[in-house]
Amino acid sequence: MSQQTQTESKWQEKITGEWYGCPSVFDADGQHLGYNKVNRSSVFAEGRTTYFMNTELRVRGPLSSRFEAKGFAFGVDDQGHNRVYLGPDFYGAGQPYGHLVDAHYYSPGWSADLKTMVHILPDGKTQAYSSLLYEGPKLISVFNGLYLMATDYETNPATKERIDAFVAEEKERGNTAHVLPMKDAGEWTGELKVYDAEQKDCGVSLARMTYRPTDLRRADVSLSLEGAVNLAARYSRAREGFRHDFHGPDLFGNGVSYGRALYTSLHFRGEALRLRGRDFILDDQYAMSVAWQLFKGEQPSHVLYGLLKWTPSGEVLSAQYK
Repeated sequence: MSQQTQTESKWQEKITGEWYGCPSVFDADGQHLGYNKVNRSSVFAEGRTTYFMNTELRVRGPLSSRFEAKGFAFGVDDQGHNRVYLGPDFYGAGQPYGHLVDAHYYSPGWSADLKTMVHILPDGKTQAYSSLLYEGPKLISVFNGLYLMATDYETNPATKERIDAFVAEEKERGNTAHVLPMKDAGEWTGELKVYDAEQKDCGVSLARMTYRPTDLRRADVSLSLEGAVNLAARYSRAREGFRHDFHGPDLFGNGVSYGRALYTSLHFRGEALRLRGRDFILDDQYAMSVAWQLFKGEQPSHVLYGLLKWTPSGEVLSAQYK
């Protein structure tokens, strides 16, 4: 389709403005390597959509030269259900699901195949972002972090001060580990938007995840979803450094955390059903952006995403004296 005949898409309307962040960069094992200060924008003008991205890489090790490409500007065709990236910086596509986009594309400058997920939080001005970078099936690096939107950074001193403080805070917090409360029980609750594999809005599911530590690295969890998708599962979870394991009785699998974001692959016992997820801790109160993809066998079934808030119910691992 000619770029000259485009109209502004719904996703394009949601991401108008300049987005500022400082995503952390990790190696495949979860080690923090540094940062990539970024400001990016997707601009619709004169019937065309152009994506701009400026980067300032501060990474140690061999990946530093690999990711030095900068000054990105590439065309986007988003007139159908996909945002198709037309190069020269990225080739591939992203699928919007309301306030979430799931993208898969290739970067010639980085020599990497990327799986990227962006969740626009309910305030409409904050994004939880992550990219998994591959060589074929081999994971080579992970980028993730929060972005904040502004429209007058260059002209408004107050906006510049606010954004600069946010970027500095992201740089400081980027290596924070995905560690859930070690001594307190409680629950995460929230409303998850649900879309089917054809990007149809299916409504919402109310999510509740009760959590009770059994020692400093293990906890018992009960997950329930009620609404557009209904699920119930109990499992124990364990953490050893960056590695997370899920031991049933209803849900089995594992995951690796890269800073605040945990990436999981989970399987339901007795069903041809699995969940691939990203759980991103947003703040010191353990609020989480969750983005979950359900598969029936190997076929995509639903995408669920939303903001879950933590409510503690009390300390269960207190000081011992005998």
